[in-house]
Amino acid sequence: MSPSASSGPPRLAVVGNPGSRRVTLFQEAVAAAGLPEARTVPWLDVLRGGACFLPGETVRVESPGEDAEVDRLLRGADDPTRVEGSALWYARFTAAVREVARAAADAGARLLDGPADIAVLFDKRLCHGVLETAGVPVPASPTSGPAGAPVRGWDDVRDLMAAHRMPRVFVKPAHGSSASGVLAVETAGPDRIRATTSVERDPAGRLYNSLRVRRCTTEREVAAIVDALAPDGLHVERWLPKATQGGRAADLRVVVVGGRATHAVVRTSSSPMTNLHLGGARGDLAGVRAAVEAASGSWDEALAVCERAAAAFPDTLCVGVDLLPLAGWRRFAVGEVNAFGDLLPRLTGLPGSGAEGLDTYAAQVAAVLDRTRNDRVSTTS
Repeated sequence: MSPSASSGPPRLAVVGNPGSRRVTLFQEAVAAAGLPEARTVPWLDVLRGGACFLPGETVRVESPGEDAEVDRLLRGADDPTRVEGSALWYARFTAAVREVARAAADAGARLLDGPADIAVLFDKRLCHGVLETAGVPVPASPTSGPAGAPVRGWDDVRDLMAAHRMPRVFVKPAHGSSASGVLAVETAGPDRIRATTSVERDPAGRLYNSLRVRRCTTEREVAAIVDALAPDGLHVERWLPKATQGGRAADLRVVVVGGRATHAVVRTSSSPMTNLHLGGARGDLAGVRAAVEAASGSWDEALAVCERAAAAFPDTLCVGVDLLPLAGWRRFAVGEVNAFGDLLPRLTGLPGSGAEGLDTYAAQVAAVLDRTRNDRVSTTS
């Protein structure tokens, strides 16, 4: 990721799916900055062996989502709503990212997203371990890091819950995103297990993502889902009691660009999953800050936690941090760090962040321009 000196503005390229929301928003930010349109390198071309870059280009790696053919090539299944197949998706995606990095290095182009960082960010077990080692507060987890406990099925999950005195846990596919396949599991009484999830199971036992969060009320039902997910890899972590806003569980997505927390949105839900596409709703950010201050907490420290989490991935320009405010609003933990956690249309920057008036994509373009100017100064001084 060493910079290439240039006397002009950066020449940008984006690896993504043409016409997707993410690529469109990035191109709009590029145009608003007065830069030439970024050259789009389609994921389909990359997956078919056609990654090609130009000398001196600055290359953004974008999500491969919103394209059924790309998903089929990565997952090996024709139905993008299927939950199974995440391990194959991960293996093929990280191999494709490594190919992008190789092609960029061969051409003398510069990546904004490090392939090693991406590989860790898309493995919740590895990501949790990296954060823990960096001193970032995270939920306790017996599966954290490369030496974490293996999870071969429901029996392992239940044993880990008992051994680590965790009556409530989140069980997450190691390579999932957008709450795909996640179960919030709790002990409801002696020998009683229940879970909240968006997974639907058909009569043949196949698992599908649903936009409807539902309750599994029997251990047999929970076990069947966990056993079906286990071959792709599972991560287990303590279910921390979140703070609430308006009687709803609350957390935050905080976007960190170039090491600074620039954007934040509050997500609230009546279920343990606060994802907006699962019925979560945007909450009141000013209300969160007021609650933190009323509890003698520190909003600046909450943002600093997110910046420390992002610093664990130094070769990546932008990440989205899921910040969990604990009950009482005085302490925070990091649930996840997302490589593509910046899809927050029309959200402008936090006061004092340097991104006031800019959306998440414009803030990243501004950071690239700043980096280019700094590189030029360091080259000529």
